[in-house]
Amino acid sequence: MSDAQVVVVGGGIAGLAAAAFLSGAAGGAARARVTLLEASGRVGGKLWGGEVGGVRVDLGAESVLARRPEAVELARAVGLGGELEPPTTAKAAIWTRGALRPLPGGQVMGVPGDLAALEASGVLTAEGLERARHEEPTEVGEDVAIGRYVADRLGREVVDRLVEPLLGGVYAGRADEISLRAAVPQLLAVARGGGSLVEGVHELASRPQVVGTPVFNGLRGGLGTLPEAVAAACVKAGVDLRTDAPVDELRRTPGGWRVVTGGEVLHADAVVLAVPAPAAARLLREDAPAAATELDAVEYAGMALVTLAFRRSDLAELPTGSGFLVPPVDGRRIKASTFSSNKWGWLERSAPDAFLLRTSLGRHREDEALGLPDEELVARSLADLEEAIGLTARPYDTFVSRFAAGLPQYPVGHPGRVARVRAAAERVGALALCGAAYDGVGIPACIASAAAAVAAVDRLLTPATGDGSTERTMGA
Repeated sequence: MSDAQVVVVGGGIAGLAAAAFLSGAAGGAARARVTLLEASGRVGGKLWGGEVGGVRVDLGAESVLARRPEAVELARAVGLGGELEPPTTAKAAIWTRGALRPLPGGQVMGVPGDLAALEASGVLTAEGLERARHEEPTEVGEDVAIGRYVADRLGREVVDRLVEPLLGGVYAGRADEISLRAAVPQLLAVARGGGSLVEGVHELASRPQVVGTPVFNGLRGGLGTLPEAVAAACVKAGVDLRTDAPVDELRRTPGGWRVVTGGEVLHADAVVLAVPAPAAARLLREDAPAAATELDAVEYAGMALVTLAFRRSDLAELPTGSGFLVPPVDGRRIKASTFSSNKWGWLERSAPDAFLLRTSLGRHREDEALGLPDEELVARSLADLEEAIGLTARPYDTFVSRFAAGLPQYPVGHPGRVARVRAAAERVGALALCGAAYDGVGIPACIASAAAAVAAVDRLLTPATGDGSTERTMGA
């Protein structure tokens, strides 16, 4: 084990993954002695589990993209491989134009690749469908906002009723501002190809997948068990993991970094910052002002999740499907609802007499929901659910999760900003950054960014040999 001391700031999934990779908790040799500092009273960030109505559920993120390997591999490394379970085959819908309509197949982030399926869904009006059939050529350049590009190419209604709710489920942002290059890079390649966008999306959506690999995965007992297991593995591997330990000051020293937490001074050979952009900016203000300025410009969307527990015996009719998305253009209170007991077989098995569902509220620059009392958010959710699916029963228990700076926004130019932040951090030395603000908001992307940060730290701390190579390498 290396004698190098690394401090990881932030105990969300990115920080936990970085600590696991450094300490050997995720397999392989230990690369450093690690201290992890988390400002709040728990680890996990947006991965968070708890009980509602006596049933263990996720109170934050609930699934991972399984066709990216990072999250599944980490789960297996910390002993949760046997708990992986994909969602059921229940289908999602879109609540638009006064009805629940099936989410059309053959689309990529709401951009249609099958106009027949789009027509059959009834999501678009006849005028919107006719416009989508007549593509207009559009210049793309280095980058473009996905909403503006698709509106120019296929019409505004495709954006308003398909792209916007799909992107809203990932970023809680605005399609007319989100970068195509950063958010859906595979579509940028299609856009630059010069052919039909619909045909290009059809080709993307039709590509063969690895046999037996689900698109998404969850964990029995909820995805909130992942950070708990990673944290336990880190502690077992010797990580000094501290909660309620905010970092008050971070300063570069001739030999590394000075980290101040709760009046205690820690000395580190290297630091991994795995915190939201505003927190990273505050800590880097003195030693990396250029990085801090760029990080200050990253905007976030706040959101709230409302979990509702019903007795099945109180429901006149069980909701069908896995839930629905809500386009902002329809002016509803909620932006989505997940019928958790339908979506997750493990949840239905663990609580056969209960029916759990949840709603989400809040979008970028629409943070009103975060300031409302819990009972008002519950009331708004129930009002929309009654109108959407005829739900009139009252829940026997509820829980509201709030994420004030939940989702970083990826506007046009975001990849360039990330590159400038990392270049500024590299100039300071012995510093790496990771998390949702950089290369993707999904859990696999956050874990991949942690692996990249650890690789960067390892290179920085590895003495060069005489032939220009290094004495040891790190692989995550």
